[in-house]
Amino acid sequence: MIRPARDADLDPIARIYEEVLDQEDARPVSYTNWQRGRYPTRDTARQALEEGTLWVLEEEGAVCGCVNLNGVQLPEYSQIPWSIPAAPEEVGVIHTLVIRPSLSGRGLARRLVDFCEEELRRQGKRTVRLDTYEGNLPANTMYPRLGYRFAGSGDFLFQDFLPEVLNCYEKAL
Repeated sequence: MIRPARDADLDPIARIYEEVLDQEDARPVSYTNWQRGRYPTRDTARQALEEGTLWVLEEEGAVCGCVNLNGVQLPEYSQIPWSIPAAPEEVGVIHTLVIRPSLSGRGLARRLVDFCEEELRRQGKRTVRLDTYEGNLPANTMYPRLGYRFAGSGDFLFQDFLPEVLNCYEKAL
């Protein structure tokens, strides 16, 4: 089940972030480029919860993943050659989509993406956009398989502290 997040979900979400970071520490290459204690954190999830944009995927009463779904486009998005014309209010953006690492490979990320597309259609959006770290092999493989078009990449100063190259994707709704 995918539902709006609640206060009680914040600790499980923070644990998922930490599990991803633990997995990153054990891997020779970072897929996410996330920074422990800086992004994402419990506070990241709390802010999205307060804005009403945080959704969780729950199975058998346990939070398995989450996503922040809104219309916030990073300033660097203006430099990306998007092919689907849309006014800012017609764009939905997927942020910080994450699945508990022990559950990867079960199609849960795809379920969350499908939900995001359905929810954005319900909201009257015309297109969905997202970005992912250039080294995020799983995400850079998954999104094109789900019909997303690579729109370009660019240098981003993510969260005002992390310079990185992000790949940007789009899909018409």
